[in-house]
Amino acid sequence: MSELRKDPITDRWVIVSTERGKRPSDFAPVPPPGKVALCPFCYGYEGKTPPEIFCIREPGTAPNTKGWHVRVVPNKFPALRVEGTLEREGIGMFDKMSGIGAHEVIIEHPTHEKRFWDYTVTEIERIIEAYIQRSTDLKKDFRLRHLLIFKNEGDQAGASLAHSHSQLIATPVVPKRVREELDGVARYYAYKERCVFCDILREERRFGERVVFENDHFTAFCPFASRFPFETWIVPRIHRAEFASLESREKNPLAEALRTTVRKLNEALNGPQYNWILHSAPSKSDGRDRWEDYHWHIEIIPRLTKIAGFEWGTGFYINPTPPEDAARYLSEEEGTGSVGIT
Repeated sequence: MSELRKDPITDRWVIVSTERGKRPSDFAPVPPPGKVALCPFCYGYEGKTPPEIFCIREPGTAPNTKGWHVRVVPNKFPALRVEGTLEREGIGMFDKMSGIGAHEVIIEHPTHEKRFWDYTVTEIERIIEAYIQRSTDLKKDFRLRHLLIFKNEGDQAGASLAHSHSQLIATPVVPKRVREELDGVARYYAYKERCVFCDILREERRFGERVVFENDHFTAFCPFASRFPFETWIVPRIHRAEFASLESREKNPLAEALRTTVRKLNEALNGPQYNWILHSAPSKSDGRDRWEDYHWHIEIIPRLTKIAGFEWGTGFYINPTPPEDAARYLSEEEGTGSVGIT
């Protein structure tokens, strides 16, 4: 079973997952998107995955059979498992705990060759609904303190299967990267009694030079201090801490914002590999009843540059493309050609 180990210097938790080390794909090249002889995520191969946890399917069709639009299944090689008890242990000066959590795969579409930028708004709405349903259900588990939804598109972005999918990992601790963001928004709120994301959104909309797309509910923009070229955030205009509190009327606009932004990145950068991360407030079990200072959002990061020694050693990022230039390019109606990245 996996376990979590704590670095006593940085307070960063590390998942030591022996099961995932069994995956042959960890040490072999991953083929580019395209039809393979047997893809367990493909339509008709439902029996090749663990039994589905949640599914949006045609009425009258049985679980784990054809007729589905979006399927959610446990990861076959999970970083963390729901089964078991949460046990903490000290080993001399070191701390560890059992690898309790959840690791799920959201299979976004039955068609193997389709990429996210090919989806219709309706298809993306179904994916969003799956995210909400699983987030809502896992929040009931008192052992889990944080839940992250993310997507890896392409082998350089960490995808081990070419069939388009996203993932969900819930952890029994709030990760260090998330804690740093929570501390930052808390300091800003304590000083100004305002949400920093709301202020950023207001500023970006006022100037407009980094805005990529917006509708009545969401704004996509390249942040002022972008870490990576063409990094783009999608932020809701209505202040809410938790993604799962998304209202029905907001699902279509979010699907539109996601589809439009990813399509713009695809056109401008000739089908880049990318990650996106959905940041939402931790569970209330973290010791706070409210997260009035937090604002959920999505960060999309094209994989155009590599993190090297300087970045690992300092935490600084070197971005060769000013966000104003990236936003200007993405905002064009038609993105043609490629942009030089060094």
